[in-house]
Amino acid sequence: MKKRNKLFYAGVTTAAAAVMLAGCVETKSDVEETKTDNQNNSGQPTIEVLGMASNEADMNILRDQLVKNGFDVKLNIQPDYGSFTTQKEAGNYDVALSSWTTVTGNPDYAVRGLFKSGGDYSDTSDETVDKLIDEASTLTGKEAEEKYGELEQALVFDNAYIAPLYISKKFQGIYSKEVNPDTVRLSKSRAQAWEDISFNDEAKNATDTLVLHQAIASLTSLDPVKGNDGSINTLNTNMYVRLVNLTDTDEVVSDGSLSIDHASAEDNKSYYFVLRDDINFTKIENGAAVDTGDLVSAEDVVFSLERAKDEKSVPDHRTYSIHENIDTVSIVEDIGELEEITSSEGGSILEALSDDLPAAIAEVVTDEADVDNAAGKYQVVKITTADPFPQVLNYLAHQSGGIVSEAQVTAVNTFDVESYDPNKDIAYGDQSVVTEGASYNNHLWASGPYIMVQKNDYEATFVKNPAYAAGTENEPLINNISVRFIQDNDSAVSALRNGEIHVLQAVPETKIDVVEGDSNLTLKTADSNAVSYALFNPSGRAVSESADLRKAVLYSINQDEFISYYQGNKLKAVSTVSPLVNTGLELVADPEKAKEFLNAYKEEK
Repeated sequence: MKKRNKLFYAGVTTAAAAVMLAGCVETKSDVEETKTDNQNNSGQPTIEVLGMASNEADMNILRDQLVKNGFDVKLNIQPDYGSFTTQKEAGNYDVALSSWTTVTGNPDYAVRGLFKSGGDYSDTSDETVDKLIDEASTLTGKEAEEKYGELEQALVFDNAYIAPLYISKKFQGIYSKEVNPDTVRLSKSRAQAWEDISFNDEAKNATDTLVLHQAIASLTSLDPVKGNDGSINTLNTNMYVRLVNLTDTDEVVSDGSLSIDHASAEDNKSYYFVLRDDINFTKIENGAAVDTGDLVSAEDVVFSLERAKDEKSVPDHRTYSIHENIDTVSIVEDIGELEEITSSEGGSILEALSDDLPAAIAEVVTDEADVDNAAGKYQVVKITTADPFPQVLNYLAHQSGGIVSEAQVTAVNTFDVESYDPNKDIAYGDQSVVTEGASYNNHLWASGPYIMVQKNDYEATFVKNPAYAAGTENEPLINNISVRFIQDNDSAVSALRNGEIHVLQAVPETKIDVVEGDSNLTLKTADSNAVSYALFNPSGRAVSESADLRKAVLYSINQDEFISYYQGNKLKAVSTVSPLVNTGLELVADPEKAKEFLNAYKEEK
């Protein structure tokens, strides 16, 4: 008997989607019976495919492909993400349709949290995979391509830990009858930036409300380190400024961030950021945004990033692994350090930081009270990594790198983290504090262009931060924004066509023609970092233990059929790295290989 490989679990979905369950939810005894009997009376293995109603087409295509290659297939179709998650946690599947979007624009994020041992979503360890992830993270250019190619080979072809389906594109709908489509950005990775958007009639920016869309109404947390999902990524991105930003094509820049400029040391282990001094924290009083007079300073940066990388800094910390490569965060005390350290560009760090400043750097100060950029007095933050890790800059552009107020967060989070009780303790950013009704007590202090006023099940309302880069090109244009919660895709498209919402960030492929054919609308298209894939059950099923069975599923998948169904609006994938690094690898459907591995699996039993 051949030795069986236990599956290395590649985990949770950033966006998975599903279908009504035909029948009742299985009981524990039902699940155990299914786990121990993955073969039907005909001797053909049965693969149970779990998904949601919104992914029903993908489930049907996958089912047909597996049946053609000798499998029996059972569909476990769930109506929503919550039901999908319940079934997944109960183990009621062999394959779950999943997806992952790399919102930081760098390949390390595409693999570390999913496949690294001890990561957020890994179940068991693979030393080879761990080593390749760490080695690839330190490389750039051709060397990085080759190393990520080795990683894809190990993940997909050697072990079949995942089975890729396709890469998605982005389709954005704009109610251009009212909103200027040229001001609405569609980025590959970055969440939607609100501050650039303008009405066609610019006079309306001060009076009218821009209505945006979000499917999820229940918000994980408005503390940027306590959530990393579709409910809060866009909201927190617009409420908290970061040290750097991503361009629409995933370049790391200081534009529109807290830093005027940034530079890397030649060893790629030290990173410097010279801070602007025209952004204050804002708070809500009587429904209006009020300038607190508190500068978003280097002290707040150190506080924010120290807690971002510390798993124990807050209860239910969900983003610490994103920042685990940060070693230290400090305020530069001596301008001599900037003059002595060589930058990755060849000159000194001081020279690299000196572009486009209001005045030349004459002095670096550690106290925010001494900051005066116009007089040449700047705060400079230094971040170090234990090993060379240039991708740290991409992570700093993630919403979890948002800068919070040290004074306000400390004032709110007075509880002991280890004994935190969500039933009685209020943590900074809890959605209850902005939910209309008896629980409303908005304690948010925002450093970004907008701050949330309140929310209910219908919408969340935001107002402009009056102390965000006022009078500069970065000042937000529109005063009032509403984020409307509409879960159903068809209803969201109808709302866009009626002008009830002004921007639909994700137009379904099935509605592209509808948007293109409406003279009141404009459709924008962009590449994305979203990859859909089949995730195997990590334990208790035959696919959990047999690499041969997983490979039989892998080589049954014909990506061309998915792409054809979506009328060419999908691209081929190998892994979650595929949109970011071209490794030259390709998954090709191979019925003969599928048969070979299926027979090998049967011999194992």
